[in-house]
Amino acid sequence: MRFNPVLRDIASYEAGKPIELVVREYGIKREDIIKLASNENPYGTSPKVLQSIRPEDMSLYPDDSYYELKDGLAAHYGVEAQNIIIGSGSDQIIEFCIHTLHKEGLKILHAGVTFAMYGIYAKLYGAQVLKTPDNTHNLAQFLESYQTHKPDIIFLCVPNNPLGECLESNQIEDFLTHIDSDTLVVIDGAYQEYAAYKDSAKCISPARFIAKYPNVLYLGTFSKAYGLGGMRVGYGIAQKDIITALHKVRAPFNITTLSLQAAISALKDQEFIHACIQKNFEQMTRYEEFATANGIEFIPSYTNFITYHGTRIQSSKLCQWLLERGVIVRDLASYSLNAFRITIGTKEQNDRIFALLQEYLGQ
Repeated sequence: MRFNPVLRDIASYEAGKPIELVVREYGIKREDIIKLASNENPYGTSPKVLQSIRPEDMSLYPDDSYYELKDGLAAHYGVEAQNIIIGSGSDQIIEFCIHTLHKEGLKILHAGVTFAMYGIYAKLYGAQVLKTPDNTHNLAQFLESYQTHKPDIIFLCVPNNPLGECLESNQIEDFLTHIDSDTLVVIDGAYQEYAAYKDSAKCISPARFIAKYPNVLYLGTFSKAYGLGGMRVGYGIAQKDIITALHKVRAPFNITTLSLQAAISALKDQEFIHACIQKNFEQMTRYEEFATANGIEFIPSYTNFITYHGTRIQSSKLCQWLLERGVIVRDLASYSLNAFRITIGTKEQNDRIFALLQEYLGQ
Protein backbone atom coordinates (compact mmCIF):
# COMPACT_ATOMS: atom_id res chain seq x y z
CA MET A 1 0.00 0.00 0.00
CA ARG A 2 1.33 3.44 -0.90
CA PHE A 3 0.92 6.06 1.77
CA ASN A 4 1.26 9.82 1.48
CA PRO A 5 5.04 10.35 1.08
CA VAL A 6 5.04 13.31 3.48
CA LEU A 7 4.36 10.84 6.32
CA ARG A 8 7.99 9.66 6.09
CA ASP A 9 9.13 12.95 7.61
CA ILE A 10 6.50 13.12 10.36
CA ALA A 11 7.20 11.79 13.84
CA SER A 12 4.08 10.80 15.76
CA TYR A 13 3.15 13.10 18.62
CA GLU A 14 4.54 11.74 21.87
CA ALA A 15 1.73 11.88 24.41
CA GLY A 16 2.24 11.29 28.12
CA LYS A 17 2.31 7.59 28.97
CA PRO A 18 -1.15 6.53 30.22
CA ILE A 19 -1.60 5.12 33.71
CA GLU A 20 -3.08 1.88 32.34
CA LEU A 21 0.09 1.16 30.36
CA VAL A 22 2.28 1.63 33.43
CA VAL A 23 0.03 -0.78 35.33
CA ARG A 24 0.51 -3.41 32.61
CA GLU A 25 4.22 -2.91 32.02
CA TYR A 26 5.48 -2.55 35.57
CA GLY A 27 2.84 -4.31 37.66
CA ILE A 28 2.26 -1.25 39.82
CA LYS A 29 -1.15 -0.77 41.38
CA ARG A 30 -3.19 1.98 39.73
CA GLU A 31 -3.66 3.82 43.02
CA ASP A 32 0.13 3.94 43.49
CA ILE A 33 0.78 5.71 40.17
CA ILE A 34 1.17 9.48 39.88
CA LYS A 35 0.76 10.94 36.40
CA LEU A 36 2.40 14.35 36.07
CA ALA A 37 3.24 14.21 32.37
CA SER A 38 0.34 15.78 30.46
CA ASN A 39 -0.41 18.98 32.41
CA GLU A 40 -3.84 17.85 33.52
CA ASN A 41 -5.42 19.61 36.48
CA PRO A 42 -4.50 17.42 39.49
CA TYR A 43 -7.55 18.69 41.35
CA GLY A 44 -9.88 17.37 38.67
CA THR A 45 -12.80 19.40 37.42
CA SER A 46 -15.46 21.40 39.22
CA PRO A 47 -17.98 19.35 41.25
CA LYS A 48 -20.64 21.37 39.43
CA VAL A 49 -19.48 19.78 36.18
CA LEU A 50 -20.05 16.29 37.53
CA GLN A 51 -23.55 17.29 38.57
CA SER A 52 -24.34 18.75 35.14
CA ILE A 53 -23.47 15.74 32.98
CA ARG A 54 -26.47 13.69 31.90
CA PRO A 55 -25.33 10.17 30.88
CA GLU A 56 -28.79 9.47 29.47
CA ASP A 57 -28.00 12.00 26.72
CA MET A 58 -24.98 10.10 25.38
CA SER A 59 -27.09 8.48 22.64
CA LEU A 60 -27.93 11.94 21.26
CA TYR A 61 -25.83 14.14 19.00
CA PRO A 62 -25.00 17.53 20.51
CA ASP A 63 -26.61 20.75 19.38
CA ASP A 64 -24.11 21.46 16.59
CA SER A 65 -24.54 25.21 16.93
CA TYR A 66 -22.94 25.00 20.39
CA TYR A 67 -24.82 28.22 21.06
CA GLU A 68 -24.85 27.97 24.88
CA LEU A 69 -21.10 27.35 25.11
CA LYS A 70 -20.36 30.08 22.56
CA ASP A 71 -22.59 32.53 24.42
CA GLY A 72 -20.78 31.70 27.67
CA LEU A 73 -17.37 32.18 26.09
CA ALA A 74 -18.52 35.38 24.40
CA ALA A 75 -19.62 36.83 27.73
CA HIS A 76 -16.44 35.64 29.44
CA TYR A 77 -14.13 37.27 26.88
CA GLY A 78 -16.22 40.25 25.79
CA VAL A 79 -16.64 39.15 22.17
CA GLU A 80 -19.58 38.02 20.03
CA ALA A 81 -20.65 34.41 19.57
CA GLN A 82 -19.94 34.77 15.85
CA ASN A 83 -16.28 35.29 16.76
CA ILE A 84 -15.96 31.78 18.20
CA ILE A 85 -15.40 28.29 16.81
CA ILE A 86 -15.44 25.13 18.94
CA GLY A 87 -12.96 22.31 18.40
CA SER A 88 -12.14 18.86 19.74
CA GLY A 89 -9.31 20.35 21.73
CA SER A 90 -7.63 23.53 20.53
CA ASP A 91 -5.23 21.38 18.48
CA GLN A 92 -8.09 20.52 16.11
CA ILE A 93 -8.42 24.23 15.35
CA ILE A 94 -4.69 24.32 14.57
CA GLU A 95 -5.39 21.76 11.86
CA PHE A 96 -8.36 23.83 10.65
CA CYS A 97 -6.04 26.83 10.23
CA ILE A 98 -3.52 24.97 8.11
CA HIS A 99 -6.23 23.22 6.11
CA THR A 100 -8.00 26.53 5.43
CA LEU A 101 -4.84 28.29 4.23
CA HIS A 102 -3.41 25.25 2.46
CA LYS A 103 -1.74 26.04 -0.85
CA GLU A 104 1.41 25.14 -2.73
CA GLY A 105 4.39 26.61 -0.92
CA LEU A 106 2.60 27.12 2.41
CA LYS A 107 4.98 28.16 5.20
CA ILE A 108 4.53 28.27 8.96
CA LEU A 109 6.80 29.80 11.60
CA HIS A 110 7.14 28.89 15.27
CA ALA A 111 9.67 28.92 18.12
CA GLY A 112 12.58 26.48 18.16
CA VAL A 113 10.92 24.38 20.87
CA THR A 114 7.15 24.59 21.19
CA PHE A 115 3.94 22.56 20.86
CA ALA A 116 4.74 19.75 18.42
CA MET A 117 1.36 19.71 16.69
CA TYR A 118 2.09 22.96 14.84
CA GLY A 119 4.80 21.24 12.86
CA ILE A 120 3.04 17.88 12.57
CA TYR A 121 -0.10 19.35 11.02
CA ALA A 122 1.95 21.60 8.77
CA LYS A 123 4.01 18.71 7.41
CA LEU A 124 0.85 16.66 6.90
CA TYR A 125 -0.27 19.28 4.40
CA GLY A 126 3.15 19.54 2.79
CA ALA A 127 3.95 22.92 4.32
CA GLN A 128 7.44 24.20 5.05
CA VAL A 129 8.16 24.52 8.77
CA LEU A 130 10.36 27.41 9.86
CA LYS A 131 11.80 27.55 13.38
CA THR A 132 13.64 30.31 15.21
CA PRO A 133 17.22 29.54 16.32
CA ASP A 134 16.34 30.08 19.99
CA ASN A 135 14.23 27.47 21.76
CA THR A 136 12.11 30.12 23.46
CA HIS A 137 10.08 32.94 21.88
CA ASN A 138 12.64 35.48 20.64
CA LEU A 139 10.46 37.97 18.76
CA ALA A 140 13.45 39.62 17.07
CA GLN A 141 14.22 36.24 15.49
CA PHE A 142 10.55 35.78 14.58
CA LEU A 143 10.55 39.14 12.84
CA GLU A 144 13.78 38.43 10.98
CA SER A 145 12.44 35.09 9.75
CA TYR A 146 9.13 36.68 8.81
CA GLN A 147 10.81 39.38 6.75
CA THR A 148 13.03 36.81 5.00
CA HIS A 149 10.55 34.00 4.35
CA LYS A 150 7.07 35.61 4.53
CA PRO A 151 5.33 32.68 6.26
CA ASP A 152 1.58 32.28 5.88
CA ILE A 153 0.99 31.35 9.53
CA ILE A 154 2.89 32.33 12.67
CA PHE A 155 2.31 30.38 15.88
CA LEU A 156 2.98 32.07 19.22
CA CYS A 157 2.52 29.77 22.22
CA VAL A 158 1.77 32.12 25.12
CA PRO A 159 2.83 30.66 27.57
CA ASN A 160 5.01 28.20 25.74
CA ASN A 161 4.57 24.44 26.02
CA PRO A 162 6.78 22.50 26.87
CA LEU A 163 9.17 25.10 28.30
CA GLY A 164 6.90 27.40 30.30
CA GLU A 165 8.21 30.85 29.42
CA CYS A 166 5.73 33.56 28.42
CA LEU A 167 5.74 36.68 26.28
CA GLU A 168 4.17 39.87 27.54
CA SER A 169 1.05 41.24 25.89
CA ASN A 170 2.69 44.50 24.85
CA GLN A 171 5.60 42.62 23.26
CA ILE A 172 3.15 40.71 21.07
CA GLU A 173 1.29 43.89 20.15
CA ASP A 174 4.52 45.55 19.05
CA PHE A 175 5.40 42.46 17.01
CA LEU A 176 2.00 42.46 15.29
CA THR A 177 2.50 46.01 14.01
CA HIS A 178 5.24 44.60 11.73
CA ILE A 179 3.15 41.73 10.34
CA ASP A 180 1.13 41.97 7.14
CA SER A 181 -2.62 41.46 7.53
CA ASP A 182 -2.50 38.50 5.11
CA THR A 183 -0.40 36.48 7.55
CA LEU A 184 -2.42 34.58 10.14
CA VAL A 185 -0.99 34.94 13.64
CA VAL A 186 -2.21 32.22 16.01
CA ILE A 187 -1.86 33.06 19.71
CA ASP A 188 -2.13 29.75 21.53
CA GLY A 189 -3.42 30.52 25.01
CA ALA A 190 -3.84 26.98 26.31
CA TYR A 191 -2.19 28.03 29.59
CA GLN A 192 -3.31 31.66 29.65
CA GLU A 193 -5.38 31.26 32.81
CA TYR A 194 -2.17 30.48 34.69
CA ALA A 195 -0.08 33.24 33.11
CA ALA A 196 -2.73 35.90 33.68
CA TYR A 197 -2.97 34.92 37.35
CA LYS A 198 0.78 35.07 37.91
CA ASP A 199 1.51 38.28 35.98
CA SER A 200 -1.07 40.64 34.51
CA ALA A 201 1.51 41.80 31.94
CA LYS A 202 1.30 38.33 30.38
CA CYS A 203 -2.52 38.45 30.10
CA ILE A 204 -3.87 38.30 26.54
CA SER A 205 -7.24 39.95 25.89
CA PRO A 206 -8.75 38.18 22.85
CA ALA A 207 -11.32 40.97 22.46
CA ARG A 208 -8.63 43.63 22.27
CA PHE A 209 -6.36 41.66 19.97
CA ILE A 210 -8.95 40.62 17.39
CA ALA A 211 -10.44 44.12 17.31
CA LYS A 212 -7.05 45.71 16.68
CA TYR A 213 -5.46 42.99 14.53
CA PRO A 214 -7.84 41.30 12.06
CA ASN A 215 -5.28 38.58 11.27
CA VAL A 216 -5.12 37.22 14.85
CA LEU A 217 -6.70 33.97 16.02
CA TYR A 218 -6.69 33.23 19.76
CA LEU A 219 -6.87 29.62 20.95
CA GLY A 220 -8.12 28.44 24.33
CA THR A 221 -8.90 25.08 25.88
CA PHE A 222 -10.85 23.38 28.66
CA SER A 223 -8.15 20.69 28.97
CA LYS A 224 -5.87 22.46 31.45
CA ALA A 225 -7.18 24.83 34.14
CA TYR A 226 -10.77 23.61 33.71
CA GLY A 227 -9.76 19.98 34.28
CA LEU A 228 -11.50 18.55 31.20
CA GLY A 229 -8.57 16.98 29.35
CA GLY A 230 -10.56 13.80 28.78
CA MET A 231 -13.49 15.70 27.30
CA ARG A 232 -11.50 17.37 24.50
CA VAL A 233 -13.01 20.84 24.13
CA GLY A 234 -11.13 23.81 22.71
CA TYR A 235 -12.08 27.06 21.05
CA GLY A 236 -10.82 29.74 18.71
CA ILE A 237 -11.62 33.47 18.81
CA ALA A 238 -11.14 35.71 15.78
CA GLN A 239 -12.90 38.12 13.49
CA LYS A 240 -15.93 36.75 11.69
CA ASP A 241 -14.27 36.17 8.30
CA ILE A 242 -11.63 33.88 9.84
CA ILE A 243 -14.22 31.96 11.87
CA THR A 244 -16.44 31.55 8.80
CA ALA A 245 -13.54 30.10 6.82
CA LEU A 246 -12.59 27.70 9.64
CA HIS A 247 -16.18 26.47 9.89
CA LYS A 248 -16.03 25.32 6.27
CA VAL A 249 -13.54 22.59 7.22
CA ARG A 250 -15.14 21.66 10.54
CA ALA A 251 -17.00 18.36 10.55
CA PRO A 252 -20.43 18.37 12.24
CA PHE A 253 -20.68 17.25 15.87
CA ASN A 254 -16.93 17.61 16.42
CA ILE A 255 -17.29 17.47 20.20
CA THR A 256 -19.52 15.08 22.14
CA THR A 257 -22.82 15.77 23.89
CA LEU A 258 -21.28 15.11 27.32
CA SER A 259 -18.21 17.21 26.51
CA LEU A 260 -20.48 20.11 25.61
CA GLN A 261 -22.42 19.80 28.87
CA ALA A 262 -19.18 19.66 30.86
CA ALA A 263 -17.61 22.70 29.19
CA ILE A 264 -20.73 24.84 29.66
CA SER A 265 -20.79 24.04 33.36
CA ALA A 266 -17.02 24.33 33.88
CA LEU A 267 -16.96 27.84 32.43
CA LYS A 268 -19.49 28.99 35.00
CA ASP A 269 -17.41 27.95 38.02
CA GLN A 270 -14.58 30.49 37.91
CA GLU A 271 -14.20 30.26 41.70
CA PHE A 272 -13.05 26.65 41.34
CA ILE A 273 -10.58 27.62 38.58
CA HIS A 274 -9.13 30.42 40.71
CA ALA A 275 -8.64 28.08 43.67
CA CYS A 276 -6.86 25.47 41.51
CA ILE A 277 -4.53 28.04 39.99
CA GLN A 278 -3.70 29.52 43.39
CA LYS A 279 -2.73 26.08 44.71
CA ASN A 280 -0.72 25.45 41.52
CA PHE A 281 1.60 28.39 42.12
CA GLU A 282 1.88 27.70 45.84
CA GLN A 283 3.20 24.25 44.94
CA MET A 284 5.36 25.55 42.08
CA THR A 285 7.34 27.58 44.59
CA ARG A 286 8.34 24.29 46.20
CA TYR A 287 9.66 23.03 42.84
CA GLU A 288 11.71 26.18 42.35
CA GLU A 289 13.13 25.94 45.87
CA PHE A 290 13.93 22.24 45.45
CA ALA A 291 15.74 22.89 42.17
CA THR A 292 17.79 25.74 43.64
CA ALA A 293 18.73 23.70 46.70
CA ASN A 294 19.83 20.72 44.59
CA GLY A 295 21.69 22.46 41.76
CA ILE A 296 19.04 21.76 39.12
CA GLU A 297 18.36 24.41 36.51
CA PHE A 298 14.77 25.32 35.67
CA ILE A 299 12.81 27.66 33.44
CA PRO A 300 10.61 30.13 35.36
CA SER A 301 7.12 28.98 34.43
CA TYR A 302 3.79 30.74 33.86
CA THR A 303 1.89 27.48 33.47
CA ASN A 304 0.88 24.41 35.51
CA PHE A 305 4.20 22.67 34.86
CA ILE A 306 7.90 23.30 35.33
CA THR A 307 10.84 22.25 33.16
CA TYR A 308 13.99 20.98 34.86
CA HIS A 309 17.28 20.80 32.94
CA GLY A 310 21.05 21.15 33.29
CA THR A 311 24.09 19.00 33.94
CA ARG A 312 22.81 17.78 37.31
CA ILE A 313 20.41 15.42 35.55
CA GLN A 314 20.28 13.01 32.63
CA SER A 315 16.64 13.35 31.65
CA SER A 316 15.94 10.04 29.90
CA LYS A 317 17.61 8.00 32.64
CA LEU A 318 15.82 9.92 35.39
CA CYS A 319 12.40 9.74 33.70
CA GLN A 320 12.74 5.98 33.27
CA TRP A 321 13.84 5.59 36.91
CA LEU A 322 10.77 7.52 38.07
CA LEU A 323 8.51 5.53 35.74
CA GLU A 324 9.65 2.25 37.28
CA ARG A 325 8.54 3.66 40.63
CA GLY A 326 5.12 4.68 39.39
CA VAL A 327 5.71 8.35 38.59
CA ILE A 328 5.05 9.55 35.04
CA VAL A 329 6.76 12.78 33.92
CA ARG A 330 7.56 14.03 30.44
CA ASP A 331 11.05 13.48 29.04
CA LEU A 332 11.92 16.21 26.53
CA ALA A 333 14.61 14.17 24.77
CA SER A 334 12.35 14.08 21.70
CA TYR A 335 13.00 17.84 21.43
CA SER A 336 16.76 17.13 21.57
CA LEU A 337 16.84 18.54 25.09
CA ASN A 338 18.36 17.13 28.26
CA ALA A 339 15.29 18.22 30.20
CA PHE A 340 12.05 16.95 31.63
CA ARG A 341 8.70 18.57 32.33
CA ILE A 342 6.70 17.96 35.50
CA THR A 343 3.06 18.91 35.93
CA ILE A 344 2.61 20.65 39.27
CA GLY A 345 0.67 18.10 41.34
CA THR A 346 -1.11 18.20 44.66
CA LYS A 347 0.87 18.64 47.88
CA GLU A 348 0.77 14.90 48.54
CA GLN A 349 1.89 14.04 45.01
CA ASN A 350 4.69 16.58 45.15
CA ASP A 351 5.88 15.30 48.54
CA ARG A 352 6.45 11.91 46.89
CA ILE A 353 8.14 13.46 43.85
CA PHE A 354 10.63 15.37 46.00
CA ALA A 355 11.41 12.30 48.08
CA LEU A 356 12.10 10.26 44.94
CA LEU A 357 14.17 12.99 43.30
CA GLN A 358 16.21 13.35 46.48
CA GLU A 359 16.81 9.60 46.49
CA TYR A 360 17.86 9.63 42.82
CA LEU A 361 20.21 12.59 43.24
CA GLY A 362 21.77 10.96 46.29
CA GLN A 363 22.82 7.86 44.34
